Amino acid sequence: MRRIGAVLGLVLCPLLALAQELTLLTERASCVYRPGETVVFRLTAKDTGGQKVRFSLKRGGSTVLREGEAELRDGAALLETALDAPGAVLAEARVKGADGKDVRALAGALVEPAKIVLALPCPDDFDAFWKARIGDLAAVPANPVLAGGDAGRDGVEYFTITMDNIRGTKIRGQLARPKEGAKLPALLIVQWAGVYPLEKGWATGPAAEGFLTLNILAHDLPIDEPKEFYKAQADGPLKDYAAAGNDSRETSYFLRMYLSCYRAADYLARRPDWDGRTLIVSGTSQGGMQTFVTAGLHPKITAAMAMVPAGCDLAGHLAGRSPGWPQWNRKTEGKDPAKVLEACRYYDAANFAARITCPILVGAGLVDETCPPEGVVAALNQCRGPKELVILPRSDHQGRGNTQAPYHARAAEWRAAIKAGRAPEAAGIR
Repeated sequence: MRRIGAVLGLVLCPLLALAQELTLLTERASCVYRPGETVVFRLTAKDTGGQKVRFSLKRGGSTVLREGEAELRDGAALLETALDAPGAVLAEARVKGADGKDVRALAGALVEPAKIVLALPCPDDFDAFWKARIGDLAAVPANPVLAGGDAGRDGVEYFTITMDNIRGTKIRGQLARPKEGAKLPALLIVQWAGVYPLEKGWATGPAAEGFLTLNILAHDLPIDEPKEFYKAQADGPLKDYAAAGNDSRETSYFLRMYLSCYRAADYLARRPDWDGRTLIVSGTSQGGMQTFVTAGLHPKITAAMAMVPAGCDLAGHLAGRSPGWPQWNRKTEGKDPAKVLEACRYYDAANFAARITCPILVGAGLVDETCPPEGVVAALNQCRGPKELVILPRSDHQGRGNTQAPYHARAAEWRAAIKAGRAPEAAGIR
């Protein structure tokens, strides 16, 4: 077999209904290496019709280490290299499919993940800025309004909720709780990116487990309109909302969203049926970003769980790696890029992470091209309390093929331990 220099890790073999088949597989199950250590991956290809398999190897999903054509022997080749510093590598192999489109396989690896650092330091006035914004929120009474509804599940109570937010906006969501129990552990759920309604089961499911559950929409919209309503919003006023106002820390769309999270946590902590001991925040992607924010800002949060969190290390391009969504470095048309860069430092999930002292569980997909693992791990490294990284070797951002199952299983164990009054045993970053 021919060996081709580079660093990689992991397997992803999509190739649905196409004759060609590509596989990238690491020879170490953990996908974790030391700086300077040789990393070897097996590339296999079938039915390529004599095509050369093209490959690229990128540090942090961005900086090309090497690219070219792999010369196969007996349908296979070995790719190997080493990084001399902590980081992540994304490998890609591709050939043309019968339909003329590329057939791809991806693989990823981490090198000394516990020492991956951020691209930029936190602004000196970060805490002062967010203290002032929380003061702005405090000046607006919450005015919670609850409306009862059918939970659709035995033993659970269900409500819709609306609260006031800054600048005349609203926070909208759903509240659910078990019918029995005077004092309950609380769970705040925050939502991933996009414009969509809330499904009732997202709140009633955890309530059936025994949690006082609040699930909030990311936007100031009704939570249960027809899908056509949300499509019109996504195609209209909320199109590319993540870049709205991103050239100023005062105007970013995420300002209202982040303060929604703070108020939602505050609301749960003030309810008479909260047990006063357990307040978890949990979310995926954009929800993972909001999880970092909420746990970093609100002192009552006792545990945090973030799956493939967005918004991590937003200045990562300065360090030669791809930042996580919303990738403000690519959203500068008609704006001053320097102002966008400065504003992003106040919204970077990693800078909130540095204020987190409670236990936190984070899942990172090694072939996630939306929220690349290098920035996610750099953010987790900032947390000052017990932490655990669940490495998902085969997971892209969507977790196709049930590749995020290890994280969900671990999150269920964390919730069970917390609900039972035990501290979760955080396994660290290994």
